[in-house]
Amino acid sequence: MRCTGRPGSSLSKKTSIAGVTPKRSRFAFVGDIIGELRKVVWPTRREAMRLTVMVLAVCVVVGLLLGAIDYGFSELVAKVFLGGG
Repeated sequence: MRCTGRPGSSLSKKTSIAGVTPKRSRFAFVGDIIGELRKVVWPTRREAMRLTVMVLAVCVVVGLLLGAIDYGFSELVAKVFLGGG
């Protein structure tokens, strides 16, 4: 069913497509956000610290790996195209 916004249609000028008045929807949106944040199961401080350390460790390992690969390719290119290191 297509909504045309005509006087006989189900959509009036004071309602949005969702059927909520625009002024009410702004406050309802903030209230919905607060309600959803209350449902979140937040990690404990210990879990957050453990996961943070894990992320940092993975970043260091990946950084070292990419650095080694980059260094290896730069040495290879220098030897092949420049005739030495």
